[in-house]
Amino acid sequence: MPLTTPERARITAVILAGGAGRRMGGEDKGLLDLAGRSLTAHVLECIRPQVGQVVISANRNAARYARFGVDVIADETPGFQGPLAGIAAALAHIDTPLLLSLPCDTPFPPANLAERLQRQLAATGADLAVVHDGQRLHPVFALLRRSVLPALQAYLASGGRKMHTWIATQRHTTVDFADAATNFDNINTPEQRDRLAARLTGIVSNTTSAP
Repeated sequence: MPLTTPERARITAVILAGGAGRRMGGEDKGLLDLAGRSLTAHVLECIRPQVGQVVISANRNAARYARFGVDVIADETPGFQGPLAGIAAALAHIDTPLLLSLPCDTPFPPANLAERLQRQLAATGADLAVVHDGQRLHPVFALLRRSVLPALQAYLASGGRKMHTWIATQRHTTVDFADAATNFDNINTPEQRDRLAARLTGIVSNTTSAP
């Protein structure tokens, strides 16, 4: 059952676009073009109907991200410290009890991502719910209670950066998305972007030519 309007209002989504983009030649990955639109634009279109608010975690090009009409939040620590730093900054910024995190380089997350994570979180009483695609965990796709912020800040202050390691210390639950595994395909290299763009072009062409 889809989330109700009050349930959606309890969730803020953060699109994590604060990385250094090293495997993309240092380019700001969230602003890369895919089929005529930025990766962030694709993610925003998918996630905006699922939640009450959206923010973007970005450590550069803040003015360009602000054009999406949402708050842009920089990490509290410099040097591109990884997704956990972006999540911590977002948790400190939001006023909703739940934060949905997702990366900018996975342009087509499932349309029921927030719903399935929220249902599992409520059913188990866990502090965070994480996506599993049937083969592996996708820790950046997570629904977190705002109450985990002190523990996360302490982990970051100790020098910790690995999401898998921190998640293991928290009361967490995994949600099976094996039926939507391809929705978690991400773009790490120019070649992966080109392949996905070609695939999308083929889908559009086939749809256009269909009777």
